[in-house]
Amino acid sequence: MNFEYFVVKRLISAKKYKSSISAPIIKIAITAIAIGVIMMLVSFATGLGLQEKIRDKISAFNGHINISSYDNNSSKVSLIPVSKNQDFYPEFNTVDGIKHIQAVATKFAVIRTEKDFEGIIVKGVGDDYSWEYFDEFLIDGQLPDFSSNLNDEILISQYLANRLQLKVGDKVPTYFLREDSERPLARGFEITGIYESGFQEFDELYLLADIRHIQRINKWEDDQVGNFEVFVENFNELDQKGNEVYENTGSFLDTQTISQKYYSIFEWLSLFDFNIALIIGIMILVAGINMITALLVLILERTRMIGILKGLGAGDWSIRKIFLYNAGYLIILGLFWGNLIGIGILALQKYFKLVPLDPRTYYVTEVPIYLNWDYILAVNFGTLILCMLMLLIPSIIISKISPVKAIKFE
Repeated sequence: MNFEYFVVKRLISAKKYKSSISAPIIKIAITAIAIGVIMMLVSFATGLGLQEKIRDKISAFNGHINISSYDNNSSKVSLIPVSKNQDFYPEFNTVDGIKHIQAVATKFAVIRTEKDFEGIIVKGVGDDYSWEYFDEFLIDGQLPDFSSNLNDEILISQYLANRLQLKVGDKVPTYFLREDSERPLARGFEITGIYESGFQEFDELYLLADIRHIQRINKWEDDQVGNFEVFVENFNELDQKGNEVYENTGSFLDTQTISQKYYSIFEWLSLFDFNIALIIGIMILVAGINMITALLVLILERTRMIGILKGLGAGDWSIRKIFLYNAGYLIILGLFWGNLIGIGILALQKYFKLVPLDPRTYYVTEVPIYLNWDYILAVNFGTLILCMLMLLIPSIIISKISPVKAIKFE
């Protein structure tokens, strides 16, 4: 090992490639690895970031699992009330991994101003509502407080505020249609906060108000709601938890996960997994080919050295390890620069949001970044191990070199 270390040290000394014919190829190999790492980190961070961001936005308006009456027929508004007196509410103790459950109700309405009007869905929420996601979406004012007496506070989207020329503090005349009357029922709300999720499909539709308004307009009892929204701790277990929730609710209640409700969106998101895998495969292949080329050039350039080492009694595997150690050093050098540049680019995007996106196409206003040491370490160790394995095959050529011919090699 001391002998091999000495030779490797001589090979990777600071000046060894300055006059070497392999210098350009080695630089290309290091560059290829660095670019490959950058591409893999970017694909992981943006792909996972986009999946997480869109998933969270859908969850903010729907929860992870929806429990409602079968008679609602997947309607966006609450048609048939459900009693709050359920075994699973307010704590879903029969299923592990449930983080939160909340009761909500929705009703169609029309906002009418002096100059314009807009059809919306008023989502009624109560004191059990989780404002976790809307803390991030809030861009003006404050979140409404429905924990005490009935009030007229509402949270409206930036999209609706712009279209209707509304701002925080404005009174919003809202009209609800009733089945038992031809005349709509008017309610006056006051805007306390404006949110922007970037998911236009929801922003152009939802206004959040006190659920007690919906109950009174629908002439429901205080313990009647439209549906329940369930949040799970681990989203990767959504399908499993969805089945468990279904088994632990009454026979007159239906359950639906957001991946079922928004099937096309989640199918589109699943394509990112394939894209990430494809990019990783291509980048590792390109990096491996460049490293194989560099190793073959190194072997060719040092054929005489190989012959001398064999003449001194060195075995084929000992000599192969010398070149593999050298190749490993080059791979680590490429990984270093790739991580330095790649993580730097991702950090700039994460904190300064330099690259925007069209929310009508991607449901987000800028490229979301998900930084996690798990995939960063996986990319680095995976690249190092796979490239080293790929280099084992070309290193076999060393065993084919004859000491006598190698020493005469020019």
